[in-house]
Amino acid sequence: MAGAGPRVARRRLSSLLCLLGLLSGCATAPPRQPVADDARHALGLLEARWHEFTDLRALADIVLTRGGESHQFTGALLVKGPDSVRFEALSPLGQPLLLVTVHEGRLTAYDAAKNEALVGPANAATIARVLGLPLDADALVAVLAGRAVPPKDLRVAELVPADGLGPSLTLVGADRRQRVWMDLRTGEVQQLEIDGGRFPVTITFRRDGEVWLGFDLRSEPANVTGSVIYRNVAVGAGIDPERFTLALPKGAKTRNIR
Repeated sequence: MAGAGPRVARRRLSSLLCLLGLLSGCATAPPRQPVADDARHALGLLEARWHEFTDLRALADIVLTRGGESHQFTGALLVKGPDSVRFEALSPLGQPLLLVTVHEGRLTAYDAAKNEALVGPANAATIARVLGLPLDADALVAVLAGRAVPPKDLRVAELVPADGLGPSLTLVGADRRQRVWMDLRTGEVQQLEIDGGRFPVTITFRRDGEVWLGFDLRSEPANVTGSVIYRNVAVGAGIDPERFTLALPKGAKTRNIR
């Protein structure tokens, strides 16, 4: 029964990827609208906070639940601005099961059990298919770092009056719509709602003061909830760009993802 743990982990990983696939899809772009001064100010705060970020490394405990079925994984996460990510989903014995890299405009997802890889451009469509979040590479990095960046080809930016969570900024781009709840003094993001896939996703960031702890996510139409909780977090310690280059093993099968 020595191999039972990795086999169970691989089955859980397959189920986890199926859950993430529920959240992928596409959106329709609206016409461009003028940006008011208050929304422009909030945009400036978001961008300034985003540009402060350099890099992050952590262990990430991931839980995704659909209905009554829950799937859990731990992985090693490396994030480097503006658009590089490396994630290794680990078996209970610490063996890499799935390696995903986003770097220099390319996405690679390698399944170690099958010796197969998906490769393609790192855009919102491919990242949604692999990771379940309909985000471009820089927006993915921002979420993993507890920040937000405006969608590319921004069409609409409107400041929304405060609700129970506080003030928020609605941002609409060519391929997704975001609502960002934020501190209008510091640019710190509390919650992010993303509508650019098959179902909208809400991300609520976790912090303890200045310490970044991860985030919770939910999609009520998809009946999916989850969390990504960080351990052993190091921010701004420096990461060699070579860590984001994934050399596939000899004989690995590759399939293009678009």
